[in-house]
Amino acid sequence: MPPLNPQIYRSFSSLASAADAQLAGKAVTILKNHPFRHLDSLSSQFTPEAASCLLLKTQNDKKLTLKFLNWAKRHPFFTPHCQCLTLHILTKFKLYKSAQTLTQDLAVTTSDDTGSFIFQCLKETYHLCNSSSSVFDLVVKSYAHLNLVDKASNIVYLAKFHGFMPGVLSYNAILDALVRCRKPVRLAVEHCKEMIKGGVAPNVFTYNILIRGFCVEGNLEMGLLLFGEMERNGCLPNVVTYNTLLDAYCKSKKIDDAYNLLRSMALKGLEPNLISYNVIVNGLCREGRLRETCEVLVEMCGKGFVPDKVTYNTLINGHCREGNFHQALVLHEEMVKNGLSPNVVTYTSLINSMCRARNMNRAMEFFNQMHVRKLLPNERTYTTLIDGFSQQGLLNEAFHVLNEMTNNGFLPSVVTYNALINGYCILGRVEEALRLLKEMVENGLAPDIVSYSTIISGFCKNRDLERAFQMKQEMAEKGISPDTITYSSLINGLSELGRLREACDLFQEMVDLGLRPDEFSYTSLINGYCREGDINEALDLHNEMVQKGFLPDVVTYSVLINGLNKLARTREAKRLLLKLFYEGSVPNDVTYNTLIENCSNIEFKSMVGLLKGFCMKGLMNEADQVLESMLHKNNKPDESVYNVIIHGHCRGGDVRKAYDLYREMVNSGFIPHTVTVIALVRALFMDGKNDELNQVIKNTLRSSRLTDAELAKVLVEINHKEGNMDAVFNVLIEMAKDGLLPNGGSTTYAGNKI
Repeated sequence: MPPLNPQIYRSFSSLASAADAQLAGKAVTILKNHPFRHLDSLSSQFTPEAASCLLLKTQNDKKLTLKFLNWAKRHPFFTPHCQCLTLHILTKFKLYKSAQTLTQDLAVTTSDDTGSFIFQCLKETYHLCNSSSSVFDLVVKSYAHLNLVDKASNIVYLAKFHGFMPGVLSYNAILDALVRCRKPVRLAVEHCKEMIKGGVAPNVFTYNILIRGFCVEGNLEMGLLLFGEMERNGCLPNVVTYNTLLDAYCKSKKIDDAYNLLRSMALKGLEPNLISYNVIVNGLCREGRLRETCEVLVEMCGKGFVPDKVTYNTLINGHCREGNFHQALVLHEEMVKNGLSPNVVTYTSLINSMCRARNMNRAMEFFNQMHVRKLLPNERTYTTLIDGFSQQGLLNEAFHVLNEMTNNGFLPSVVTYNALINGYCILGRVEEALRLLKEMVENGLAPDIVSYSTIISGFCKNRDLERAFQMKQEMAEKGISPDTITYSSLINGLSELGRLREACDLFQEMVDLGLRPDEFSYTSLINGYCREGDINEALDLHNEMVQKGFLPDVVTYSVLINGLNKLARTREAKRLLLKLFYEGSVPNDVTYNTLIENCSNIEFKSMVGLLKGFCMKGLMNEADQVLESMLHKNNKPDESVYNVIIHGHCRGGDVRKAYDLYREMVNSGFIPHTVTVIALVRALFMDGKNDELNQVIKNTLRSSRLTDAELAKVLVEINHKEGNMDAVFNVLIEMAKDGLLPNGGSTTYAGNKI
């Protein structure tokens, strides 16, 4: 601390006249006996000198200082000089929150481009109340919190130059601001080197900030190097250090490395906290590894942690992304029962899941629940609903949501406009979609590749290829390069019109531009060749498609089968499907596990597509052979496979086989899809298998755990007991529409073998 300069104290004291001192004394008397508002009668007489005199008189009385501050801060006599004097006193009392609030007000209201003026005020008042260098740490931290990095850095420089000693707190505050403002992390590193050069040693917070900076930039390697350095320098990492690295591992899709790091914490005597587990759960959800979250949750609860809003929101969003809407709804209900209020993130995820399931009634129920809970939808919530309605061509409803969105202060984004453009194109109203495109531009938004590709697709569906190619030319003139989706739409449009040569030329143009054709591109050409009767060329394209790593879906197989059937080559159609599976037309590197992993609740791919192809044609013996071959190769079927083949046997009349597969599915820990359940219930009823029927209904109702499903469950039970199966079917179908029946996933009654 710099030596005391008596001259400063004398010069400051001389500024306070006898009148100021008397006024300050009178104010102190009032403050001791009355609320601070009683000082209002003195406000017109108060001067900065009187205020400073009062502060010095009360500098050892915390209560009086705070009372005076609450009154004085609203008045013009309370100058920056007085405020800096107050900061010294508040810091001495360790009233850091009040001091930080005052500093931030000072930073915002004072005209001081470099921070030099405030530093000078602090320096002049430093010795008046026996202050310490910690006041500079507090001021620097406050400026850094406001992202005033240059001013904060200058105050540190001036403090050092004048003999004060800013501590690690000041340097860490500036480091944090640099990282928080997304400045290049090299600036933070340079600042840290300057700190060390000045004799201030980094602590765990310093390292945590730098590690976070590198991880935010995607440089996990440097983050890990710093992690090792801090340990070598005797600075022990804390749980924040580990959580930062866990998050970086998960965002880098290195979830197994994150697991290993989590396990290593115990070796360092550290216990993961709730944030640690939430980070891991989020990483697993991002990777679609929802089943593994159960193990993490069990461990987390075993350590005494209770899932919070973040946990539930992460799981709900994860299940929604995977299309497991039933489990998302169950988690939402569980969240509410546990006393946690769903927030905008929760509801937006649920609304999105209902939109994807095309259940707009349920989506609007959740939207209305938000209003009841006084939650304000955000732009994503509104856009999700607009897209949901637009996908079904319900544009009146979509524009109704848009009106509410704009009335609540949200301007439609490019994504919002793209959703509405898609809605018009789905209805074939491409001219109105073009009007929206122009409106976007008028509102200062630049249409993107999605905007143009959607309209091109709309023109192609309307068989207006001339306008489609004009739009392709327009987007190129505006500097927007067509992508695979753009070309696929045009290729499909040409193929549908029988202009196969032009479609092939466009396909080659796409390849020459370095764009990778997708399943839709190939399937469009395959369909074109099948229409022309050139099945050999279609099969060659299919083989090329598979060799390039694309997994033909049920549409591709259906096109080929239909092409063969049209040429009265039914046996070849059957042999094709068998050949794909048994003779290795699917490359060896695309294993059955990969094929099954690529299945989703929305689109059946590869093996599920093959099974569905057989089931659609009633070839159940062949479907069973595929399933048996999978089992022989130790590839366990998932819920997609079971759902397809059970449904196929129900349609084919082999109810016993369908029920046996259902039992196998449930005992393997899967919940049958709603469609599967209803098909099986109907088949068992028609076949008179009452015991089996009772078991299926019992299991179905047991898996329906939502409160708002209770009435429906009672109705099913009553009608089932009375033998009124038509009513049972109707209620089950309504439950399915409302999202109350399972859409697959892990069963809650897997432990009860049936």
